[in-house]
Amino acid sequence: MKNWFQNLISDFPFLKFLGSKYTLVSLFFIVWMLFLDNYSYMDSRVLDKEINELEDNKRYYQEEIAKDKQSIKNLNNPGQTEKYAREKYYMKKDSEDIYIIDIEEDRIKDSIEGAKQ
Repeated sequence: MKNWFQNLISDFPFLKFLGSKYTLVSLFFIVWMLFLDNYSYMDSRVLDKEINELEDNKRYYQEEIAKDKQSIKNLNNPGQTEKYAREKYYMKKDSEDIYIIDIEEDRIKDSIEGAKQ
């Protein structure tokens, strides 16, 4: 058995380096840290992706909160409240008639924008 290993090492000298106990321990350590450990590289990549997604969500919701605060600020004015009710809810005064003109191009744009969000 030992003679066979000696012949193999003489034919392929790099096997002597790979058979070293230091190399084997180093390879085991690298494999352990990359794949098997609780804080492995693969798990860290997954967690980093989740963190980036959550930060993007946070940024989006902060922008939406700022928009909503501005809308609330505008709605404190009675004129703005009436304008908002007329535009969003199609409310009208008793003596008025409202005609809604639905343009197909606008509907397509709105549906595309809604799909993107």
